[in-house]
Amino acid sequence: MNAPAPLQRARTLVERIVAATDRPGALTVLSAGGTERRAWGALHEDALALAGLLAARGAGPGERVALLGPTSLPMVTAIQATWLTGAACVVLPLPLRLGSLEAFVDQTRRRVGHARPVLLLVDPTFAPFLDGLSGAADAESHSGVVGAARALPRVDDLERLWREATTRTSRVSSSQGPGPGDPAILQYTSGSTSEPRGVVLSHGAVVANVEAITDRIAYDPGSEVTVSWLPLYHDMGLIGMLTVTMATGGELVLAPAQDFLQRPASWMEWMDAYGGTATAGPSFGFALATRALRASGGLDLSRWRVAINGAEPIDPAVVECFAEAAGRAGFAAGGAVCAFGMAEATLAVTMHAPGRGLLVDEVDRRALEEGFDALPARAGLPSRRLAKLGAPVGDLEVRILAPDGTAVSERRVGEIEIRGSSLLSGYFDDPSATADALREGWLRTGDLGYLVDSELVVCGRAKDVIVVGGRNVFPEDVEGAASAVAGVRAGNVVAFGIPGRAGRERVVVVAESRAEDLERLRGAVGDAVRAETGLSPADVVLLAPGTLPKTSSGKLQRSRTRQRYLDGELA
Repeated sequence: MNAPAPLQRARTLVERIVAATDRPGALTVLSAGGTERRAWGALHEDALALAGLLAARGAGPGERVALLGPTSLPMVTAIQATWLTGAACVVLPLPLRLGSLEAFVDQTRRRVGHARPVLLLVDPTFAPFLDGLSGAADAESHSGVVGAARALPRVDDLERLWREATTRTSRVSSSQGPGPGDPAILQYTSGSTSEPRGVVLSHGAVVANVEAITDRIAYDPGSEVTVSWLPLYHDMGLIGMLTVTMATGGELVLAPAQDFLQRPASWMEWMDAYGGTATAGPSFGFALATRALRASGGLDLSRWRVAINGAEPIDPAVVECFAEAAGRAGFAAGGAVCAFGMAEATLAVTMHAPGRGLLVDEVDRRALEEGFDALPARAGLPSRRLAKLGAPVGDLEVRILAPDGTAVSERRVGEIEIRGSSLLSGYFDDPSATADALREGWLRTGDLGYLVDSELVVCGRAKDVIVVGGRNVFPEDVEGAASAVAGVRAGNVVAFGIPGRAGRERVVVVAESRAEDLERLRGAVGDAVRAETGLSPADVVLLAPGTLPKTSSGKLQRSRTRQRYLDGELA
């Protein structure tokens, strides 16, 4: 049997998907109800039939189709079918916690109102929540701009439509697909630092980023087995895991995020059972995986070669501990890949190639905080360890600017700006925010970082920096010190500044804990922060587990936590 021909460069996702349908890869979906496997070619036939049903309900160029449901075969088929109609897909977030159902309904109502889809496909599991969507079309957008009047979207049962499509013999033609500049995805930002915004990603931008990712990690669809629990409403799950494999014909194993969160050891067991070679996750996911690996034995991870860490600030210690624990089960030395990305750049901005592993830049903390200079650490003086995140992928360019807009030299901290073909077309229905973010083709990220040896190092968000006595204190340092205290839930700590006397900010630490002696723990957190940073917290607030504000993808929300503290709403 001859090997499939190499995939040709394509302008749109539809072209890439059609070209990959004759490749031997398949999708395997894991769930409590069993395992479903579908070759990409067969899934494409189902998607063509489903696209006909969606088109008959109004889906087409210039429209949006919203999808609400867990990771499933119908969900993946509907995403591809949406692209085949020429419409853009909007995958809506699911609730992470049972206690957040009210917030989930409100968030869904607001996003449906903002996106104004022509059609809303809902998994039957979430049908009972639809009453909470009433009036969604009249909701004000996140930017305060009310979109054109439109009736509520047509609501259809996702699973019923999918089953109908799989029995149909008629198919729509994929020959007249969208153009490279047409919207493919309306991706809402995480909302970790502000109200979520709708990022419009064109087919051309998504294809460019998919090709950049596969080039950087030397992705081989003939041998790669990607395993993912990342939700499909998050850019890393939708684009980095699903779209990369769907558009190349690789092997993909998908599991619901809730299955991993309820039992983190499952991730490593899936990598073993399916011979996983590639996966990705946020830093907290790898921390949970490390704990699971240390408690288990007998796993074979010898085929695993790429573990991409992104989606939140990367703690070098987390990467080191994970690599050591996974290495005992055969994980390839140097397979840990650190990356920087954001929804506005489709997904990946910088990352290094597999094989070299983590590289740390240890800098002088005082020079970093007092002068924004990332000078190499000196013996005996406080330092900060930061992960090197690789060079830009594809045709993306990265530059660092000072507050006055001038470019700075290596090891000088400033705002990170990005330019290239993977950037967003704009924020949906928000020309003001688009004009503010995109200037002369460059995207202002709001992140602070620097370049060293042509690689990017990220220090933190500009708006989160706490200014104390002339020092620019990064909350990650405070949070790291607090997380290390016994009794504090690691990774569930937020630090921020509040106004103090004479314009001097004071530091507040908010952490989750199951401890009984809260007064003792407050003192221990204060001592740890003081020893690590030289700062004495003005307040240490301890919360019950699961109560810190988080985004739909599990990121901590510093801005929202700070506002709730100032409003006296944290208990």
